[in-house]
Amino acid sequence: MFIDGLIKWYLLISLIAEELFNSINSKVKLQYYPFKLKFRHPFTISKGTKTHQPTLVVELEHFGIKGYGEAPAITYYNISVEDMLADLELKKPMIEKFAFTEPDRYWHFLHHLLPKNPFLVCALDMAAWDIFGKMSVKPLYKMWRGDIAKAPLTDYTIGIDTVEKMVEKLREQPWPIYKIKVGTADDIAIVKALRKETDAVLRVDANAGWDLETALQLIPQLKELGVELVEQPLAKDNWEGMKTLFQESSLPLMADESCVFEADVAKCEGHFHGINIKLTKCSGITPALRMISDARKRGLKIMIGSMNENTIGSAAIAHLAPLADYVDMDGPLLLQEDVATGIDYEYGKIIYNGKPGLGITYKGVFDK
Repeated sequence: MFIDGLIKWYLLISLIAEELFNSINSKVKLQYYPFKLKFRHPFTISKGTKTHQPTLVVELEHFGIKGYGEAPAITYYNISVEDMLADLELKKPMIEKFAFTEPDRYWHFLHHLLPKNPFLVCALDMAAWDIFGKMSVKPLYKMWRGDIAKAPLTDYTIGIDTVEKMVEKLREQPWPIYKIKVGTADDIAIVKALRKETDAVLRVDANAGWDLETALQLIPQLKELGVELVEQPLAKDNWEGMKTLFQESSLPLMADESCVFEADVAKCEGHFHGINIKLTKCSGITPALRMISDARKRGLKIMIGSMNENTIGSAAIAHLAPLADYVDMDGPLLLQEDVATGIDYEYGKIIYNGKPGLGITYKGVFDK
């Protein structure tokens, strides 16, 4: 009886000690900074135009190690910087109290704590991975066994404008791959004018701006113009139309708005040839890694895409790039202002600095 009592006391003390250790040593400190970053040119897609990109930067600190994440606000997903700030103000004590050990466990906690704000979960998850990489003294791509020598070149986006202005943007930024935003009455004229200016790879992104009939008419013409692929041709919920287009299209079709969360990967099979994974939409690096694995099993091509993140969010894309077939991380090239350094470009090639975590340095001020 005496021995049993000692064992029970020992187990109880051990549990208390473990909880005390976690509460003292595993907490994080949270800071956050809203920004409104100016574009070099007004950025227009089929859904509208903007001159600035609102974004939120989060900073987590754990054992003196700081990690950074970013979540740009996107109007058509109905999540603003103000919404994210309100959630942070409300949930900050719980975010800081949770015992941080590794990113996957932290993401699951955040996913349940902030179920209606995947953008904010993404920023916090990104910061957690930055810390984890620094704790492990490894760049994130090494943690995921990515070979940066095999990372695809990133494209450069030409937003919708007059044909003349789009040609001017192309001339301003010589690049090996361009993503052309379309969804206008002049789509073929635009691509023809740009093709006259360059032999570079051209990709077309309709941002759900076509109906099925338009897509069936335009895609053969785009193929003749040497277009490589078409991104999100139809409305995000037009699965019947996509099934028909998938069977008829002479060009690969990539899902964007139709593939937001992990469950959407399975839906895209038989409707698209590949998916564009955007960290902000899917709620971070942690689910993105699972989406990559799922897509590979289904034979789907993978693009890691941008939502006009500055260098912080773009660095996360860069570290995932070796796991993808296509990369779209031109946010820092499109923005006139940036709040961090650490990722560079060399004619489409991503230049890594080899530093642990995201490999970025937060400045907190704009380039002028």
